[in-house]
Amino acid sequence: MKTLGLFRHAKSDWDDPRARDFDRPLNPRGRTWAPIMGDFIRQECGRRGLVWNRIMSSPAVRAAQTIELAAQGAGLAHGAALAINWDRRLYLASSATLVDVLRELDENLSAVLMVGHNPGLEDLIFDLVPDDGSSPLRDIVEVKFPTASFALMELDIQRWADVNDGCARLVHLTRPRDLEKSMPREN
Repeated sequence: MKTLGLFRHAKSDWDDPRARDFDRPLNPRGRTWAPIMGDFIRQECGRRGLVWNRIMSSPAVRAAQTIELAAQGAGLAHGAALAINWDRRLYLASSATLVDVLRELDENLSAVLMVGHNPGLEDLIFDLVPDDGSSPLRDIVEVKFPTASFALMELDIQRWADVNDGCARLVHLTRPRDLEKSMPREN
């Protein structure tokens, strides 16, 4: 079995109409939620005894800022403790491209976190998790997989090269709104 985490970049800034899409940074809400989600992901992984063997990210500014702030929120120092594999193919990638990237992974990796963009991440969930009515979490993703959301899938494969449609179970999903309910309200 392999484990795949998907972390969509936090909310980005649209204020500069001249900025290239690749260069758009996080907006204030995104800068707030990225570290909160990072801490949550750390706690969730701790409960599951899960350690990421590889963190892969789109190098787009909003994705890079998301994983860097998430790492800070999780209490991880940048550098040796957090080796991020920047992969330009993840920038606005389709599900098919994401599957190709996964199939190239070293077989010794058991748990991979991928940081990227929609619609590719959402479509990857739709492709890997069967649409047979057995996954209430998949049904939630069908409504929306918003910015800064985190999904965790268990893939019924022994080798990454065997990633295929329907090979996964969506075992966890958290959106920022799910955590907002438990946070103290600001005055």
